[in-house]
Amino acid sequence: MNNKNLDHEILKLIEAHPEITEKDIASSLSVSEELVKTRIESFKDTRQKILIMGEGSSTPNIKTALEAENYNVVKFSGGSSALEAVKTERPDLVLLDTGLADIDSFKICEQLRSSSNYWWIPVMVLSERGGAKNWIKAFESGVDDYVTAPFNPVELRARVGMVLRRAQV
Repeated sequence: MNNKNLDHEILKLIEAHPEITEKDIASSLSVSEELVKTRIESFKDTRQKILIMGEGSSTPNIKTALEAENYNVVKFSGGSSALEAVKTERPDLVLLDTGLADIDSFKICEQLRSSSNYWWIPVMVLSERGGAKNWIKAFESGVDDYVTAPFNPVELRARVGMVLRRAQV
């Protein structure tokens, strides 16, 4: 059972039986009590979530820099099921690496913008390709910001914060 389905089943049990214990939930769902505790704990994380999609060489540094600002950062390494990752993770911001091997990053942004469920999620592009042609393509696909390599961690954190603040208005 994937985390999304497990979370859904846990929530159903808690809603139906508010006094249910983690042990009873684990028994009912045939999973470990530790897994139930971990999933319930994840419900309590109120930090803004950033979903990084891509395989760029600087992704670990970006993840570390954003976690230092107390963001909940989740890395997703493929593009083919990007919308499923957005649906499962419910991020406050998506960072797209234009180096995704299996899908055009700008297509992911276009899919998010055309979705009635995800159009509002801000999207930033992280790219090793600069230049007006790439920036224009990105902004035409609906991205909120475009950052080129090499990434300055301080600037990236400032840009992320600005995009998230703008999204809250």
